[in-house]
Amino acid sequence: MVNQQQTNNSAQLEDLTEALAAARRMQQDWLNYGLNFVHIYVEDVEGDWLETWGDDEISNSLFDALKDFLVSDDDVAIKIRKYIGDTSLFDLAVNLEECLRISREHDKTSAVKNVLANDLDLMDDLELLDLANNLVDKLL
Repeated sequence: MVNQQQTNNSAQLEDLTEALAAARRMQQDWLNYGLNFVHIYVEDVEGDWLETWGDDEISNSLFDALKDFLVSDDDVAIKIRKYIGDTSLFDLAVNLEECLRISREHDKTSAVKNVLANDLDLMDDLELLDLANNLVDKLL
C-alpha cells in the first residue's frame, strides 16, 4: 500500500514537472518571438476562425432541423423513412448535415443524392435525384 502511494506521488510529481517545463518553454518562446510565438502553439492562426466563430451553433440548429424533419409528417420525410433500411435516422441526419454545409448548390444536391443512395434501398437514380432535390429545397 505504501509502495503504491509512493508510485502515485512520483507519477503526480512527474506530471507536474512536465507541465511546469512546458509553461517555461512557452514563456521563453514569448520572450524570444513576441506575439509571433502564437504561431508555434496555435494551429491555423491566420485562418478564418474568427469569421466562422459561432458556426457550431448554426450547425447544431441545422442538425436539429434535420432530425425534426426526418421524423415529421412531410411527404419527403415519409418517403425517406419508407426506404431507410438499416441506417438510423440519427446517422442519416449526421450525413445529411455534412452535405448541406457544402456551399455550391449542385454539389450539395449531388452529395445528398449519394448519401441517400447509400442509405436508402430500392430506388433508381431518377427517384434519388428527385428526392435529393426535394429534400434540399425543404431544408434550405
